[in-house]
Amino acid sequence: MTATEGNGGNEGGRGGGGDRAAGDRHTWDDGLIARRAHRRAAGRAAGRPARAVDQEAAEEGAPDVPGAVTDYFPGEETGRRSFGGPPYAVYQAGVRSFATGTLRPRLEALRQLVGLSRSRLEGRTLAGAARVLDEADARGRHPYGHTVVAVAGATGSGKSTLFNALAGAPLSETGVRRPTTATPLACAWTDHADGLLDRLGIPAVDRRNPGYPYDPALRGLVLLDLPDHDSAAPGHRERVDRLLGLVDAVVWVVDPEKYADAVLHERYLRPLAGYAEVTFVVLNQVDRLPGEAADQVLDDLRRLLDEDGLALGEHGEPGAAVLALSALTGEGVGELREMLARLTAECGAAERRLSADVAGTMARLRPQYVADSGPVGLTERARAEFEDRLAEAAGAGAAGKAAERTWLGDAEWACGTPWGRLRGRRGHASGSSRGGGSRGGGSRGSRASGAGEWTEIPGARARTVAVEAVTARPAVEEAVRTLGDEATVGLPGPWAQAVREAAGWGGRGLAEAVDEAVAAETAHRRPVRPMWWSMVAAAQVTVSLAQVIGVLWLLGAVAGAFGGPGWWMPTLLVLGGAAVGPALAWGSRAAARGPARRHGRSVEGRLREAAAECGRRRVLEPVEAELARYGEVRAQYVAAAGGA
Repeated sequence: MTATEGNGGNEGGRGGGGDRAAGDRHTWDDGLIARRAHRRAAGRAAGRPARAVDQEAAEEGAPDVPGAVTDYFPGEETGRRSFGGPPYAVYQAGVRSFATGTLRPRLEALRQLVGLSRSRLEGRTLAGAARVLDEADARGRHPYGHTVVAVAGATGSGKSTLFNALAGAPLSETGVRRPTTATPLACAWTDHADGLLDRLGIPAVDRRNPGYPYDPALRGLVLLDLPDHDSAAPGHRERVDRLLGLVDAVVWVVDPEKYADAVLHERYLRPLAGYAEVTFVVLNQVDRLPGEAADQVLDDLRRLLDEDGLALGEHGEPGAAVLALSALTGEGVGELREMLARLTAECGAAERRLSADVAGTMARLRPQYVADSGPVGLTERARAEFEDRLAEAAGAGAAGKAAERTWLGDAEWACGTPWGRLRGRRGHASGSSRGGGSRGGGSRGSRASGAGEWTEIPGARARTVAVEAVTARPAVEEAVRTLGDEATVGLPGPWAQAVREAAGWGGRGLAEAVDEAVAAETAHRRPVRPMWWSMVAAAQVTVSLAQVIGVLWLLGAVAGAFGGPGWWMPTLLVLGGAAVGPALAWGSRAAARGPARRHGRSVEGRLREAAAECGRRRVLEPVEAELARYGEVRAQYVAAAGGA
């Protein structure tokens, strides 16, 4: 049966009784499929499993096609047969997984990356990555043992002639009329490529069988003849661009006249430089070049491809294959057929193509995830400075000094002479009546000057720090801005913006929150009264009583009301009390300086911690959460980029 007859039979089968029933796989009626179907039907009638029937068929061989391979349906156990040729001439029809196992984790990382970035990046920025994932999912539904190779080229380059030469039959129309190829044509060396061809949008009438006899080395190859990429006919270029984004490999056909065409290099070869491992560049029509002209043109073509950034597979290195041939005379066609057979047998073209898609997507997304500066994130110094600024804005230092002064004042009042207490009470009462209006004015002044204000309100017995704290809003806003700037150093634009927004949202109402935290911290805290204050106070009362007794005694002695000892004893009591009381007060004040300083530091530390806790909860934690999110996204980006 000739190729023409086989094609006619196929089309007739599709139009009439060859229509597939619901759920059946569309096949070409080349006789081999029919015999296998009959074997399976007979096996099912006898209750035998299909796999056993196929094994018998494999052992019998393929009687109608010399050297043919037993074909297996995807999903069943993969079969391998050797043809006595090179070791790569083996077809694995059921191969569905990736060849090297490196692409699957990259795709999963890319999927995680897109999911984590949707709320931070615009949809159009992630559209390319989403398309790659959709393409990978769509391609993964079909066996990776099938390799789809497109033959592309410009008008008159001879790609249809090369397509026919590879197919071994005149399947694609050739001629001087331009454009000759109007719709994509497919030739498949497999019986189970319908799913792939449906995905590519190749209609049934444009699907062909290769010429007889089948080349077993090409088993699993699906070859497409594309329209001219520079065709003037409407829709041809769009059709070519769509299919080039779906196939596993491309054979670019150029001719000696238009191999340096700017459209070819700028629109296709240069942007597709990352797909070198699944790219073949063929200089066709070398039979038209005299002498060494073919070598010179081929060298110039290699130079142009190198300028395009397309790695060339020379000296055993991976890259694009460049060769010269003549599809008309057959020169070099065998070498290209061997390359395609090797590519198909490796079952890795789809993986390489998808890996290149992922790599290109990562390169385009790099500015969104990677900055050129050093380490990113908040340092301990930045955190400490932020907390210090909040404490300064809340007036923690001023509160500590006020608490220290109050402690000293309480010690002086508790350990001073009774006469000094009476004078201090009158002074405090008059001072507090005069100071009521100045406190409000001081609050307004503190807001303007950018510092918190703490006002001491003395009490009668237990004098402590009754404080009115006014956190300086401008200082708080400056602290939040500074933190945001330091946290975004080294971050790419979208993530820096997210960190600034997190800091800004947390900074709203932070001054009021610090005020409330400080007020709650100081509301019910009173310093513990040391026991030695009471002892000194008792001694002061004793000394004062001795003075009173001495004065009364002295007055009685002067008046002659008392007899006995002379005036020297009451005088000694009066003078001793006048000396001992102030001495006790002075010593107590000196002894209170250390505890007063420690108390002031304690108050300052508590207020600093209260202000810092507000800052951590409202600003630092959201900022660090955004930074952690970026760290996770960055890790996924690195994984999707292959660890680079």
